[in-house]
Amino acid sequence: MTEVEDIQGYVGQFEVTVLKKARYIKEKECTACGDCTEVCPVLVPNEFEMGLGSRKAVYISFPQAVPSAYVLNPHECLGQDPLICGKCKEACEKGCIDYDMQDEEVTFQVGTIVVATGMEPYDPTPLDEYGYTRFQNVVTTLEFERLINAGGPTKGEVVRISDFKVPQSVAFIQCVGSRSPGNEKANPYCSNICCMNTVKDTLMLKEHYPDMDVKVFYIDIRAFGKGFEDLFHRSKGKGVQYIRGLPGDVQEDPASRDLYLFVENTAADRLEKHQVGMVVLSQGLVPSEDMKRIQEMLALQRTSDGFYLEAHPKLQPVDSASKGIFFAGTAEGPKDIKDAVTQASAAAARAARLMAPGKISVEAITPRVDEEKCTSCGICAKVCPFNAITVDKENKRPAVVIEAACTGCGTCAAECAFGAIEMNHFTDAQILAQIHALLDENPAEKIVCFACNWCSYAGADFAGVSRLEYPTHVRLIRTMCSGRVAEKFIWEAFKCEAPVVLVSGCHFGDCHYIDANHWTQRRVERVRKKMEKWGLRKERLQLEWISAAEGMRFAQVMARMEELRRTVTEEEVKETKRIVQENLKEKKKKGAVPPTESTRVSGKGSPKEQAVSEGA
Repeated sequence: MTEVEDIQGYVGQFEVTVLKKARYIKEKECTACGDCTEVCPVLVPNEFEMGLGSRKAVYISFPQAVPSAYVLNPHECLGQDPLICGKCKEACEKGCIDYDMQDEEVTFQVGTIVVATGMEPYDPTPLDEYGYTRFQNVVTTLEFERLINAGGPTKGEVVRISDFKVPQSVAFIQCVGSRSPGNEKANPYCSNICCMNTVKDTLMLKEHYPDMDVKVFYIDIRAFGKGFEDLFHRSKGKGVQYIRGLPGDVQEDPASRDLYLFVENTAADRLEKHQVGMVVLSQGLVPSEDMKRIQEMLALQRTSDGFYLEAHPKLQPVDSASKGIFFAGTAEGPKDIKDAVTQASAAAARAARLMAPGKISVEAITPRVDEEKCTSCGICAKVCPFNAITVDKENKRPAVVIEAACTGCGTCAAECAFGAIEMNHFTDAQILAQIHALLDENPAEKIVCFACNWCSYAGADFAGVSRLEYPTHVRLIRTMCSGRVAEKFIWEAFKCEAPVVLVSGCHFGDCHYIDANHWTQRRVERVRKKMEKWGLRKERLQLEWISAAEGMRFAQVMARMEELRRTVTEEEVKETKRIVQENLKEKKKKGAVPPTESTRVSGKGSPKEQAVSEGA
């Protein structure tokens, strides 16, 4: 009944705007007596019963709904005109029904946010080989759950839709919509709950109908949880047949309305034909449709499967990359009730831990803005993955960094064309000093590697502790993110006669700073185009994605870099240095490159003039 309209702010100061939709019934006064629904003449399909039952225009969404109050659907109600209807209002003795109730927009402040957008069942309509849209006796898992439930439309009696008779045999088809890589109509991932849900359903069927023939067609039974294997063996002990293989086709007998399943039994290595009275499609899970809107509001990441990406799969499994935002339930991935409850408890604990001190602690790696140099261009705000920078372009006010929201990736500093942003503890001067120190002696024998703190730098460490062999010529310069690597760092390395420069970071989708590595790729491509234009070998600038767990990949990449280094001659290095210096000097005269540190110290030109000279 309430939808999130907008979310602004940052950790500790989120402003959430929600739209509370009108119920047309005063929920605090309603006692859920049901008098209104008894007199309502409107009948529509019941969504909770998966369309197998009906409800009135005034109804309770489901038996355990909170609050326990009725709601009136204005699109189905005949209206308050006594000449047309208005019967529900007449029947309500407490006068709870208000046809004039309006939607209400509410704004409130919160410190943290738990994202629990849930999931949706896969719609098997596209997989027409199972006949879901053609045969009445093919149902989904949720439809079967309502049939066998004592509070369902048939009071717990499992009947066929075609003739309302109890089937003599039932077949379950697993992985409908799941574990289908390459199939555009389905999803490649496992939905986690389907196997054990089917095992539970088979046990319930055998308890209700001991003589019923029950078959399960599967790829693999994934009974990984506590007690799951025992439950699986109980099902087999009750006489349930588990057949390894999924049907390739389902056909119907027009006379009996029975269904024929054609399947390759991979365990017995033969083609089989099975006749059953009902088919149950064990449908998978898909991300909720609302996830994209929430993602845009909170600057969240999503995996290739469409679920939200956590900050770290092991160390921060319920945290998002954005501070103060946590995940619970199937928003982060398919899971059963036990895991969802566990994750919800963890998310609540993480949120409470963050809010309990009453203040937020941030790492001392956030940027500083030089207001004299800032031109209010807004580039820094555009590239910031966490919306932690605000710029008032209209009034030409300098950029402001919200330190509580900033994580210190450094992308803003690398993209600022005017040198107006400096990163604490990862300043330009510090990084340039490292480049000079690394290449001070025998530069032709060294490979300069800018390594992301969270992934490639950790991958190098993993390669070391794993005792993997790789060339010793590589020299690492740690940055919090590959997005911190500015163009001038690369040019400075080539000016210092580096034969090869490597920029390394996280894989796309795994970046600790959401999408900062996308800006890294654009920046590197920009430098490569300049190198090609200036007649330099662009292959000498490499970009690689290495995760923290890919120690072997790190070693392999370093071996390739060493092979590349050996192809670079001393003459090529000297010529590269000359060309880079000349081109940068020419651009500097045109006001296209930043001044040197010595120029700034000497006070040549006003701060604004020096800032303009840093453009492009």
